[in-house]
Amino acid sequence: MAGVMDSVNQRTQLVGQNRLELLLFRLNGEQLYGINVFKVREVLQCPALTLLPKAHPVVRGVANIRGATIPILDLSMATGMRPLQEETRNSFVIITEYNTKTQGFLVHSVERIVNMNWEEIHPPPKGTGRDHYLTAVTRVDNRMVEIIDVEKVLAEVSPSSESVSAGVIDAETQDKAVLMRVLAVDDSSVARKQVSRCLQTVGVEVVALNDGRQALNYLRQLVDEGKKPEEEFLMMISDIEMPEMDGYTLTAEIRSDPRMQKLHICLHTSLSGVFNQAMVKKVGADDFLAKFKPDDLAQRVVDRIKAAH
Repeated sequence: MAGVMDSVNQRTQLVGQNRLELLLFRLNGEQLYGINVFKVREVLQCPALTLLPKAHPVVRGVANIRGATIPILDLSMATGMRPLQEETRNSFVIITEYNTKTQGFLVHSVERIVNMNWEEIHPPPKGTGRDHYLTAVTRVDNRMVEIIDVEKVLAEVSPSSESVSAGVIDAETQDKAVLMRVLAVDDSSVARKQVSRCLQTVGVEVVALNDGRQALNYLRQLVDEGKKPEEEFLMMISDIEMPEMDGYTLTAEIRSDPRMQKLHICLHTSLSGVFNQAMVKKVGADDFLAKFKPDDLAQRVVDRIKAAH
């Protein structure tokens, strides 16, 4: 177990090579689940939990970890299954950071870290319904690994504000926005809805796609029809961590194609860190945003509208 924890703390960054690392864990049964290592701060044996009155049923309590009070969520219960059966002190906690919020996920056991290529990560099978909690699936050693849509879990337990503050958008900008379209790319259905709602407040029309591969094919089809992406879209706002093709690879592909390289690209991620800024420059993106803050996102679009006119 110590080996897994050490390796979480000492990972080398693999971004920009269409690669990712998954931390594999189990909930109640034999099924393996995965979470992107970049979103993991540390893994530890579950500490003592303090119960919170009137907390969401999924929150098993709060823990004091390195001087910070962190909510601990039962990940099995949060994804619609029965709560974890064993005592919490026999369980493990995966401390994660999403959208500048830190929380711990209570899991039965943590297995190991596997190094994968985003091309091996696939969207959930069609026919799994709309309410499932998967953002992707993959195979490790011939076994199915389910990758949980953490954004969906967190949006249900502690919803973020999706409204844009007064004063961010002026009437003149809103009038211009009506004529414009923005391409939004994200594998999480919740994140796609959040971005779309925010952009609709600005007034632009949103075309939402699910991953980098789908977005690249869409843009290639546009240019094959003789259209120019930079004229069709004010900008593209893309997630970084996505199945099939990540945002860095998508950006690099767009920049290497003269027919579409003028498209304004803003990458966003639920991970914060300096390495992102460096990679953003390396692949040629125009902008970077730590998601999801409605005002920041709206402001980037407003700035683009003003720059375009």
